[in-house]
Amino acid sequence: MKEFKININDAGQRLDRFAAKSVPLLPSSLMQKYIRIKRIKVNSKGAKRDYKLVADDIVQMYINDEFFEVVNEDSAYLKVSGPSLDIIYEDINIMLINKPVGVLCHGDINNSPANGNTAVYNNTIIAKVQAYLYKTGEWRPREENSFVPALCNRIDHNTSGIVIAAKNAEALRIINEKLKHHEIDRYYLAVVHGIPKPSSARLDGYIFKDAVKNRVYVTKNNQPGAKPAAMVYTTIESSDNLSLLECRLITGRTHQIRAQLANIGHPILGDSKYGNGTLDRKYGKKKQALCSYKLMFSFKTDAGILEYLNGQVFELRSEKILT
Repeated sequence: MKEFKININDAGQRLDRFAAKSVPLLPSSLMQKYIRIKRIKVNSKGAKRDYKLVADDIVQMYINDEFFEVVNEDSAYLKVSGPSLDIIYEDINIMLINKPVGVLCHGDINNSPANGNTAVYNNTIIAKVQAYLYKTGEWRPREENSFVPALCNRIDHNTSGIVIAAKNAEALRIINEKLKHHEIDRYYLAVVHGIPKPSSARLDGYIFKDAVKNRVYVTKNNQPGAKPAAMVYTTIESSDNLSLLECRLITGRTHQIRAQLANIGHPILGDSKYGNGTLDRKYGKKKQALCSYKLMFSFKTDAGILEYLNGQVFELRSEKILT
């Protein structure tokens, strides 16, 4: 039997979701059964799977020891020494980080330690964030039951700019909710080929992702598996058959800006996937000219512990944009 005392980062979760995070080796069907037959209890009593945990609850799990996973001493954050982060804003709840071109937000199966790519995996933004908070003492993984610091948004490997990291579970929940309901405005700068006409427009369509090719396709009409995609662009200036655009995301789909701009005949300079290599060579550009340069917190509903961010705008300094 093992007991978990619910802390502030665990509070508010359903019992079954907390159990799934706390005992990841326990099969979901067995976990649900254990709740039903009261081998998983709250405060020594049986509880429904959708019971919302509160701080100081005690969850007792009468489960075989082999299902409890020990802290992994090979975790990526432990391998990062002196994490180098370009932090543009930080408080007790969130961090805003300027991600460089060529650095991943998260690791994936293709660059995991299991595939011999430990160095790449440990260089991800999330590994650096967790290492930073571990070293400053703001995150104590051995004292947490289920929470780990997380990124609330992600940008492409070859795109630079602002990503949001949450330091606690409540901030993570709020930011994710605000992103879902379009209460955080995200602005990008992009250099594209050609001069868009009209100079400003809203682009609406649907995006279909081919996971095998890691590529998306823009369509006018809905189709199975496609998701609506919308953005607004405004031309700031044009020169030498290139244009600098400000793009505001309305939705946040994979490769959305890159694919939608290419779809209207104005691919991003240096974009090797959706761009025009022949035109790129003329300008000697090898890096993708796309940067998430500004965030605006425009909450329309209560933001709880993050209400102080409402109305605030965070923008990269000019020397950090499209470098």
